[in-house]
Amino acid sequence: MLTDNANDTTQNRRDNAMNWHARMIAAGETFDRAPLLRREFALETGHGTVTRATLHLTAHGIVEAWLNGRPVSEDLLTPGWSAYEWRLRYADYDVTALLEDTTVLGLALGNGWFGGRLGWAGGGSYYGDTLGAFAQLEVEFEDGATQLVVTDRDWTSGPSAVLANDLYDGETIDARLRDESWKRPGFSGDGWTGVRELEFDTAELTPYIGPRVTRWAALPVQEITTSPSGKTLVDFGQNLVGWITVRVQGEAGTEIVVRHAEVLEHGELGTRPLRSAKATDRYILSGDVDEFEPTFTFHGFRYAEVEGWPGELKAEDLTAIAIGSELTRIGEFRTSDPLLNQFHENVVWGMRGNFVDVPTDCPQRDERLGWTGDIAAFAPTAAFLYDVDGFLSDWLVDLDLEQQHHDGIVGFVIPDILKMIDQPTDFGEVDSTAIWSDAAVWVPWTLYQAYGDESVLRRQFGSMAAHVRRVESLLSPAGVWDGSFQFGDWLDPDAPPEDPAKAKADTGVVATACAFRSATIVAETAALLGRTEEQAEFEALAARLRQSFNAEYVRDGVVKSDCTTVYALAIVFGLLDPADEEFAGTRLSELVAEASYRISTGFAGTPFITDALTQTGHLDDAYRLLLERECPSWLYPVTMGATTVWERWDSMLPDGTINPGEMTSFNHYALGAVADWMHRVVGGLSALEPGYSRVLVAPQPGGGLTEAETSLVTPHGPVSVRWTLDGDELTVEAELPDGVAGVLRLPGRDDQPIGGGRTTATTALATAADVIR
Repeated sequence: MLTDNANDTTQNRRDNAMNWHARMIAAGETFDRAPLLRREFALETGHGTVTRATLHLTAHGIVEAWLNGRPVSEDLLTPGWSAYEWRLRYADYDVTALLEDTTVLGLALGNGWFGGRLGWAGGGSYYGDTLGAFAQLEVEFEDGATQLVVTDRDWTSGPSAVLANDLYDGETIDARLRDESWKRPGFSGDGWTGVRELEFDTAELTPYIGPRVTRWAALPVQEITTSPSGKTLVDFGQNLVGWITVRVQGEAGTEIVVRHAEVLEHGELGTRPLRSAKATDRYILSGDVDEFEPTFTFHGFRYAEVEGWPGELKAEDLTAIAIGSELTRIGEFRTSDPLLNQFHENVVWGMRGNFVDVPTDCPQRDERLGWTGDIAAFAPTAAFLYDVDGFLSDWLVDLDLEQQHHDGIVGFVIPDILKMIDQPTDFGEVDSTAIWSDAAVWVPWTLYQAYGDESVLRRQFGSMAAHVRRVESLLSPAGVWDGSFQFGDWLDPDAPPEDPAKAKADTGVVATACAFRSATIVAETAALLGRTEEQAEFEALAARLRQSFNAEYVRDGVVKSDCTTVYALAIVFGLLDPADEEFAGTRLSELVAEASYRISTGFAGTPFITDALTQTGHLDDAYRLLLERECPSWLYPVTMGATTVWERWDSMLPDGTINPGEMTSFNHYALGAVADWMHRVVGGLSALEPGYSRVLVAPQPGGGLTEAETSLVTPHGPVSVRWTLDGDELTVEAELPDGVAGVLRLPGRDDQPIGGGRTTATTALATAADVIR
């Protein structure tokens, strides 16, 4: 359970500043390789046996630790990426079983997010130009005594076998330089020297709220081929995020080069979407059997090009390792349509690949940033598929901190690296922007709805309110949000590849609709928390926004710009009067049909269009939209062999070439937000109350599907819904935990209360005759 003051930095400073004896230390000289740090110590005698030993560990950079050559954990990329200016997380490890009478604590440092490249501008080391490690080992003895081993001037430092490492560019390892004896007692190596202490405020230290990054899957080689130009290509059959482990033997000094990419183009490795990211690992052989695992980088890839391999490359020589934040799967979904199932699997893989400590936009090119708009759109899907309470709560702490230091503005990315680099000129003056900045409100609200824990709302209420107040300050005299930069319906499929913001939807309509939604959510949050003054404040603002929206943008049901996205938002957010909503639903249906049921929405409209159609009585249109296979559509990428969700509807063109736009990713979860509708409407499982304390079982078959099953591990226990359609006869099986009430809602019949245990219902869709047993 997360504490209410998880992002109370004042409390964190009081709690942490007085407990630390360690210092942040760096290598005593600048090596031409990644630095190693070590400290050899003997356990104190006369205190009896060791009862517990705990290692607290963090770094400026990323750090790995060993005790006498044994890793202290399987965690990766520790301490991850946070708003380093104010918050540096540390990990705690129980290392009792690893201690010996004489022990060496060894640390290896990589650049990571702190010292490596970040963003597309080509720069790096934005947070600092010196890598450092901070470790405090607390050894408790039988008699109550405690021995401390901490990073300080008594440590030594030396060079590793890692010649270069960068999250974007890859890692270079020279196996000839490996010497594992530095991890063990008695080592005295050439080139080793002392260390120096760095200036560091321990008040910045805070424990992890979210999960650590770990390995979560190993994938074998599916195929090894030769490209038209004679290159050796390896296909792992799945677009993933991580790296390739290599086992090889060859002549000493031989260099193997492994380049990574998500797709092939014209039979060759498709590297153009990587932009400046090299995504290349290099291995120099020792002459013995060498094993390589580049844990100071990661790549987004399905394919690899291997150069310099000695002899014949065999499938068993390579293994792809998928990494990501350690998340527990809680939601499942399956239907009778194999393509739809593959699309859902693509959503899952895209989420896992982009949930690597921070919810990123993409995992492969020179970006990989925590774009707020992507997670604002995708959070409901994420919260169903996996338990992301801790993961997103941790990220929200950084959002709050960045916002506090930027006049209430929620940045485009969190952590906000963009404030350190030159912005694209078309962004205009940086300020809050719809959907992206709305993540401050939509994400905590999603967590509350998914898991039923009000503490996230208490922790984030200040941030939520500050965002909406900032937006209020940006409204025009007419009361709409139309005077500042907006991404709008980003990546509208009708926008030109070089101008993804040039959407059909008027940006003021999109922004004002989102402002209304956020104000409404904050008003509801204030009511839940008993904050009556803020409730009145935000209810009044929401009312004014609704009035202004209709006055400025709605004429006889027609919403300005008359396109699918504006109708979807107006319907789902509740901006229209009943008569206008009915018209808007009909018009939305017409527009969807005019587009031949191909997608016509971008980031703003895509998460909501199927709900808007369903809500206004156009379920068949929603299904036709979902199951369309021609480009642009959700299933088009599946027909092209996609194994993750793409950034653009046409990231790969029908002829197999890559979209000519500069910004093209094949692993971008945002457009997979429709999976939330699939779970609720196709699968028939949704919450009537936050945290699924009451459950709605309401499958709405369509699209020619003959069965679907959905399950979710809720805070109250597992819930499952399965339905089959045989002709016109619909059979539904639902199972709820004991103590959880629900409602069974089927087409053509009244709502039926259900309780814990299994319920089976059969209804004839044509006549609504039913039998319940």
